[in-house]
Amino acid sequence: MLRRSIPTCLGLLGMLLAGQASASISLSATRVVFDGAHKEANITVRNGKQEVLVQSWIDSGEDSAQTAPFAVTPPLAKVQPSEQQLLRILYEGKGMPADKESVVWLSVQEIPQTIDAANTLQLAVRQRIKIFFRPAHLPGDPLKAPSQLLWTLSPDNVGGELSVKNPTLFHVSMGDVTLQAGGQKEVAADSTMIAPSETKTFKLHKLKGNSTAQLTFNSINDYGAQNKHQLTVSRAGNNSEESSHKDSTPTPN
Repeated sequence: MLRRSIPTCLGLLGMLLAGQASASISLSATRVVFDGAHKEANITVRNGKQEVLVQSWIDSGEDSAQTAPFAVTPPLAKVQPSEQQLLRILYEGKGMPADKESVVWLSVQEIPQTIDAANTLQLAVRQRIKIFFRPAHLPGDPLKAPSQLLWTLSPDNVGGELSVKNPTLFHVSMGDVTLQAGGQKEVAADSTMIAPSETKTFKLHKLKGNSTAQLTFNSINDYGAQNKHQLTVSRAGNNSEESSHKDSTPTPN
């Protein structure tokens, strides 16, 4: 009898957790691009069917306890059902590099009202998105940055590595980095972000000794939409992009 009741109890607990963990709030964007030519950037918090407290803050991302030279106002707000709250993101005016794009993180946490009911578990659901701080008059085009990445296959014919260097001044967020060669297909990375002047390397396990391979990846633009890129990548690093097209599906990466 006890054994039969355990799955039932676990199922009820799972339903309770799923119900309480679902967020009432949503954000109007999957990322924020802060133009350094302006004093602030905005994002909207939309509420659902219950009154909630919304707490917001900004951190550097590398260490969530480390402060960033930004402020968000209001840091704490009560949002009524089916209403919205505008969050203003303010920059102190110093503390961020002026010669390249940088990233900090915005956290928006939903604090539900206390419920006077027995056997009720409430969870504070937090959403965390990137703020790309783009200094004023930064040369280059962020939309072209993904096509300017430099891809190289290592000379290792045992398994090898795929390296990518970002020579631009902008971050490139991407996903579904896939290689095909000699009838083999390998996913090098599900999702990643490469910073300005950064080089990343991905271990390969299936591709062996191929001098060239077909590479595809999806980059994510300022609006959260995806652009698909296809190119031939070689061990010599002489690569050429063949085609790209836009997929308007937003993504939080």
